[in-house]
Amino acid sequence: MPVINRLFTDHPASVDETYFEHAKFAGRFSLVLFAAAFAALVHALIPALFEKTASRLVRGLYERTHNRGN
Repeated sequence: MPVINRLFTDHPASVDETYFEHAKFAGRFSLVLFAAAFAALVHALIPALFEKTASRLVRGLYERTHNRGN
């Protein structure tokens, strides 16, 4: 199997996506993770803010990715 397939298409195919579909999904996933990290940082400094935001965002990501490709 060519290295190019292993690097760019094997994993996306394992979750029934094309390379570009997977790139879009993973890009959005990373933006949500950044938002969760920012909310957690603000919460660390000001505990009354974003009390459940990071947990809610991470839970949502888990629900979207759990059992993908099965």
